[in-house]
Amino acid sequence: MKWHAMDAVTNLTLHTDKYQINMMYAHWLKGTHTERAVFEVYFRKLPFDGGYAVSAGLERVIHYVQNLHFGEEEIAYLREQEENYKEEFLDELRAFTFNGDIQAVPEGTLVFPNVPLVRVVGRIFEAQLVETAILNFVNFQTLIATKASRMKGVAPHDVLMEFGTRRAQEADAAIWGARAAYIAGFHATSNLRAGMLFGIPTKGTHAHAWVQAHDTEAEAFRAYAEALPEQVTLLVDTYDTLRSGVPNAIATARLLASRGKRLNAIRLDSGDLAYLSQQARRMLDEAGFPEVKIVASNDLDEHIIAGLKAQGAKIDSWGIGTQLITAADQPALGGVYKLVAREKDGTLVPVIKISGNPEKVTNPGFKEAYRIMNKATGKAEADYLALQDEVDIREGQRIKLFDPIHPYLFKFIEDYEAIPLLKPIFEGGKLVYELPTLERIRDYHAEQMQTVWPQYLRMLNPEGYRVNLSTALWQLKMDLIHAHQN
Repeated sequence: MKWHAMDAVTNLTLHTDKYQINMMYAHWLKGTHTERAVFEVYFRKLPFDGGYAVSAGLERVIHYVQNLHFGEEEIAYLREQEENYKEEFLDELRAFTFNGDIQAVPEGTLVFPNVPLVRVVGRIFEAQLVETAILNFVNFQTLIATKASRMKGVAPHDVLMEFGTRRAQEADAAIWGARAAYIAGFHATSNLRAGMLFGIPTKGTHAHAWVQAHDTEAEAFRAYAEALPEQVTLLVDTYDTLRSGVPNAIATARLLASRGKRLNAIRLDSGDLAYLSQQARRMLDEAGFPEVKIVASNDLDEHIIAGLKAQGAKIDSWGIGTQLITAADQPALGGVYKLVAREKDGTLVPVIKISGNPEKVTNPGFKEAYRIMNKATGKAEADYLALQDEVDIREGQRIKLFDPIHPYLFKFIEDYEAIPLLKPIFEGGKLVYELPTLERIRDYHAEQMQTVWPQYLRMLNPEGYRVNLSTALWQLKMDLIHAHQN
């Protein structure tokens, strides 16, 4: 049977790993598919050797959950699988709707290792199905938002443009990556579809092909300026940046000025960007065009940008593509989806995964995540994981902050505000979260950057932010480890 590609694109229900369906089937056969379970999404290690990450992907998760259903094409495809699922199981899928609860950290929040980004509470049948897609959306978008935030950190006052579509890992990565970059402080994207879907400002110049398609560079610049007199940015490195490109751009600027218009910028896309930008700035200023900006592109990342700034580059705006949209130096976030509690005899009981790698041992139980804000400083002191029934943290009582790996390192804190990180998104399958505008998410992220000390945000050798377990949660973890060793 042939499948229609567009149907597969619009219905993401089978955007999952096959073993999820197999586990759903096994639970259904066993009669345990309606038992409740609690899963958490989190990552174990910060990307890019950095000090923080930026949560993103929630809006895509919401759209996905709202549209979960097994259509007849999905049912027919599953019927052909080698597992030979029973027809009654396929009927169960045909009637499937998501009726669980989801809590999540709002997009734009600064997040740290082992702190839940998303929590799914529901029938094991539905909680198992959504694992793969949620991880796919949150892992990718959080990674790109973090990379973009790092770039924003080294160029906080410059214009940042996302130019990555042609190098992105397919169409969805391009548009959702552009959105993630905008959340983290980028100002525009080259992708018109992302602009149309999300309201992100769009920017574009011209390619080398435009210059090559004319007899001379001067003719190409003049024709472009005549076509788009209000938005003229000229790419000056097709032949020779300083001997040809910049002088021809200056001539075009004079032509525009004679017509009451102005040249917006020139773009450098190759060569020694520090030296070329310095010389181009001098030439533009001496010609009487100090207002013309200099845009740079060419495989830029936060390290190159920081280096160029250290060399005194005269660059006002950065067009960043491959290194951002592919997160080239960290191709995956590594977020995981782990079972932390399951229903047994009508009660949710904590479960644990034990590993020979200590960092892979899970934090068990149905718990809450808090950001501890020091009232004296107004800055975040730590993140704090506590079991759901613990009241001391909610009542503002004195709590103990200790290193879960080295518990003898601790301190007490009492003058604090505990902010719950996980917000209700779905309750009983119904959306209860009001999606903020993209501009509000972007502003929220900027606010978040002011809530932690600068040492956690620096690009090189950042200080490690504290993520603490409550005493009760740490003891539960130890008890379960010991119980499974006997």
